[in-house]
Amino acid sequence: MISLALIRHGPTVWNEQKRLQGQTDIPLSPDGRKRVEGWTVPVEFSDFKWFASPLSRAQQTAELLGLTVETEPTIIEMHWGDWEGQTGKSLKEKYGDEFIRRQKMGIDLRPDDGESPRDVRDRVGEWVSRVSKTGVHTGAVAHQGIIRAMVSLATGWDMINPAPEKMEWDAIQLFSIDADGGVKIDQLNISLLADDK
Repeated sequence: MISLALIRHGPTVWNEQKRLQGQTDIPLSPDGRKRVEGWTVPVEFSDFKWFASPLSRAQQTAELLGLTVETEPTIIEMHWGDWEGQTGKSLKEKYGDEFIRRQKMGIDLRPDDGESPRDVRDRVGEWVSRVSKTGVHTGAVAHQGIIRAMVSLATGWDMINPAPEKMEWDAIQLFSIDADGGVKIDQLNISLLADDK
């Protein structure tokens, strides 16, 4: 078994405005940078091989954490298509009951011209399979959608109901991967906050 540690990037202006970001390349906000500056990666993860999504918010988070990363395109956020930049409120106004119906589809929700969470889980699964063959403890700075995909891989969660475990975002989410690419939750919510150490 090897360990896979995932960190969600710090906040952006679109996060603060509750807009769907997806693959739109929004950098960290000033408050987001300040928040990440208060994070410290625990020493037990210092020998991990680290990756980051190609989006600037993940790259900036990795840099602020002092991590040397390799860019991994597979762990880019879900593509929300025509819904990117929209809020839940604006989508409800535009789509009405259709938006509610799609939300209830969970892992099979598909925004117009976007990908579904199942698509994301499939590509994350391919990456996990590659990582499992390296035998190297690995970490990545990625996105909420990528971490949710990992939880789904580990538990079979269909994303229709709330996640089986509550996740904090100032934290590392740690998973175990077996030689065949099977995923298990190891430990969630390992704090990155210096005050919690």
